[in-house]
Amino acid sequence: MSKHLPIKVYKRQNSTAVGRLLKDTLKDLWGSHFLAWQLAKRDISAQYRQSYLGILWLFITPVASALIWIILKSSGTVTIADTGMPYPVYAFSGTLIWSILLESINSPTQSTNASRSILTKINFPKEALVLSGVYKLLFNSSVKVILLILFVFVFGVGFHWSLLLVPLALLGAVMVGTALGLLLTPIGLLYNDISRLTTMGLSLIMYLTPVVYGIPKSGIMKTVMTYNPFTPLITTTRALAVGDVPEQWVYYSILMVVGLLLLIFSLMIYRRAIPVIVERLSA
Repeated sequence: MSKHLPIKVYKRQNSTAVGRLLKDTLKDLWGSHFLAWQLAKRDISAQYRQSYLGILWLFITPVASALIWIILKSSGTVTIADTGMPYPVYAFSGTLIWSILLESINSPTQSTNASRSILTKINFPKEALVLSGVYKLLFNSSVKVILLILFVFVFGVGFHWSLLLVPLALLGAVMVGTALGLLLTPIGLLYNDISRLTTMGLSLIMYLTPVVYGIPKSGIMKTVMTYNPFTPLITTTRALAVGDVPEQWVYYSILMVVGLLLLIFSLMIYRRAIPVIVERLSA
């Protein structure tokens, strides 16, 4: 009897491999939450243990950034159109949300880079590093949200039921930022230039986003700022904080769907890439 060689359908195998990769990624992400929490607690404790001001540093950066623009506006150095709310609330909410977004983009690379020593020595789910960065980010963000609420009340905006949705809107910003950061992490571990380019690029993008001033009524800057994907992350959260109806809620909703899909994709890329990078780092 003649023996037939097995037939392999590569397209189906690739599809199965992607499904298995996604399943394993989500399984390890969920299974590593205890380790991630322990790593997060260790890093949070170490971050403030040798600092005199401690947790106050979470407030200092966004407050200082907003204060500069408040002084520039009040002194007449810069002219800013009416924002529809007290300018201190507008400036502080923008700088605070932007700082959370920046931190979420940088978090995956920083968490993975800080664990280089154990990556090359201990075999553990690498997703724990991503999750620990998210835990630290949520801790820092929760403190900043408290300060934002205080600003809203101090400057006379008052309580609105939409204020309760602000944490959910910020979670959306964290998700999008983390997805982008995960895509940059593998190459960022190999080349420090990526981190520097990211920092420089985001500094420039901030001026194309309504962080401290509003979207112009006309002109090319209106088009750029309106369709800037970072814009709805800022404007939607800010509108909810002061009780306004978010003008870009459709754009924001689309961005959340795309961000979720991008997060899943970037997690799979991260899972595949990190073992290769660890092998290269330990060579």
